[in-house]
Amino acid sequence: MTAPGKLYLVPAPLDFGCATAAPLCDCMPDGTLRVASRLQHWVCENARSTRAYLKRVGMVHALMYPLQQLVLHELPHAVHKKGDHRGEFDARPLLADAIAGHDMGLVSEAGMPAIADPGSSVVRAAHALGITVAPLVGPVSLMLSLAASGLNGQDFAFVGYLPQEGTERAARVRVLEKIALTRGQTQLFIEVPYRNAALLQTLLQVLAPTTWLAVSAGLTMESGQSRSASIAAWRRPGWAPDNSTPAVFAIGA
Repeated sequence: MTAPGKLYLVPAPLDFGCATAAPLCDCMPDGTLRVASRLQHWVCENARSTRAYLKRVGMVHALMYPLQQLVLHELPHAVHKKGDHRGEFDARPLLADAIAGHDMGLVSEAGMPAIADPGSSVVRAAHALGITVAPLVGPVSLMLSLAASGLNGQDFAFVGYLPQEGTERAARVRVLEKIALTRGQTQLFIEVPYRNAALLQTLLQVLAPTTWLAVSAGLTMESGQSRSASIAAWRRPGWAPDNSTPAVFAIGA
């Protein structure tokens, strides 16, 4: 009987969708790139962006298999829309190659798969099937942003995306602020880049002047920035994330 392969969780650089790309060797460990270069079988968010990433990997370490011979299994669109962290999606069929003895990679478009990105269903399925799960080292935007914030890194929560509608978003911000101030728990959240300005405006309108807000964008890139200050300070002119770069927001005491 053939032993199953491993499932490697392969981080990707954080420059997806950005105007410029960071040099891969500056933001990705060499060991991670070496593993990625030898894998033929993948589970991914998007086959096209995965090929583009692996093409970059191949410029550092030659790929064991040509791009045309890679086997890329895309997660369904519904998983992207609704997430896959509640156990509703059965990802076991995507791991047939691992059951057949092939090592596989799980990759998202940016950062660590299954962290603020789809992929947890694949990891859960691997455990259920007796497949070894091996997370590799690489950038995780949430952790980098938290470290750069100066806020509580001992007690924090990632709450995903906030509501898009203005009234609901403001109400959610008030709830998160109350948690942050009463429990001392840092609240982390994200938004699609083109709504960065709208989210920041809501935060500046709703949060108390003494509440602390941290925003990081473009991390691991030359243009990367982090700002952490009270809302009173944020209301004065200064740096703010633009609507083209992914950003991580955090509020705390």
